[in-house]
Amino acid sequence: MNFMGYKRKDGQVGSRNYVAVIPSVVCANEVVEAIVRQTTMTKGIFHHKGCCQLPPDLESTTESLIRLGENPNVGAVLIVSLGCEGVDTDKIESKIRSFGKPVERVNIQEVGGTTAAIKKGLDYAQKLEIEISAQNKTKVDLSNFVMGIKCGASDTTSGLASNPVVGYVADKVIENGGTVVFGETTEFIGAEHILAKRAKSKEVADKIYNIVNRMEKRAKSVGVDMRKGQPTPGNIKGGLSSIEEKSLGAIVKSGTKTIEDVLEYNDKPAGKGLFAKDTPGREIEVLTAMAIAGSQVILFSTGRGAPQGFPIVPVIKICGNPYTYEKMSNDMDINAGEIILNEKSIKEIGEEVFEKLLRVLSGEKTKGESIKYTTSMDIYTEGPVI
Repeated sequence: MNFMGYKRKDGQVGSRNYVAVIPSVVCANEVVEAIVRQTTMTKGIFHHKGCCQLPPDLESTTESLIRLGENPNVGAVLIVSLGCEGVDTDKIESKIRSFGKPVERVNIQEVGGTTAAIKKGLDYAQKLEIEISAQNKTKVDLSNFVMGIKCGASDTTSGLASNPVVGYVADKVIENGGTVVFGETTEFIGAEHILAKRAKSKEVADKIYNIVNRMEKRAKSVGVDMRKGQPTPGNIKGGLSSIEEKSLGAIVKSGTKTIEDVLEYNDKPAGKGLFAKDTPGREIEVLTAMAIAGSQVILFSTGRGAPQGFPIVPVIKICGNPYTYEKMSNDMDINAGEIILNEKSIKEIGEEVFEKLLRVLSGEKTKGESIKYTTSMDIYTEGPVI
């Protein structure tokens, strides 16, 4: 099984060929926005972190930005720094260079302010675009593929239709030598024992229990339970009564294969197969975690309809609710609601998604990409802004 991708110097293969314009701190977002607006191959990595955080979160944000620059869909990187931020911008630049990618950097304070930084950034972005635009696609084996998976805006059809479809595709990707990463630790709660039974070893099973316990303790430390946060009001309106019920439907999207290991937020898989990753449940941080893991495409299951994508990774939307699909057909890529209507089987829709996946890997746009609903993202951190 093959797809057409961009071979990178570090051995990875991209489904896209972008210049990632990375603000090192939230204060640089407007400059990045101006650069991206006036160029064609650039994608802004907008986030709200980078300063006035505790040292562990600054280190984590630094690592997240490095990993996003490392993603195989990124051919070159332009870093836009303010000059007084808390993250280690020198480390971000040097590490991304070590992956063999062209890198340029603009410091807003050093070049003379916003207007000068935008001009300098546009010059660099143009140079980088031209440099990577001549790269050609190569036919590669599916073993080069890392697939991220996510569910959001869930209802009862998610666990019955769209999540099982994602699970079917996850199994097939792994059977063809690829790698799959799933997360949303809050949606393991109440079903963690089921995931633990699929762990490669007791050590991996213990890691599953550990990240669940850690997430529960974080919620309890605030002095409240998780209701209204998980399940969300939309989940409850969609028929999901508790976090346990939501979790039982959510874990189905991981398929049936052995869980090789549990990854922290900024980790990449060290091998092939299925990996769990410790993330929250919210879309903008989970999709970032999947990009950090090296995903070239993300499958996103929904019931009520979650339209957003991600800047550097195409997101295929699989909708389990036939009524939602009808209302949001310009946002949803696949109608898994046909399973609910007893018109098609999970396997039939799964094969449809798999064929779509191969086409998107080779360059076909998702519906979200075609309408440019791809800018929302953020980085998960645990401590306060101080």
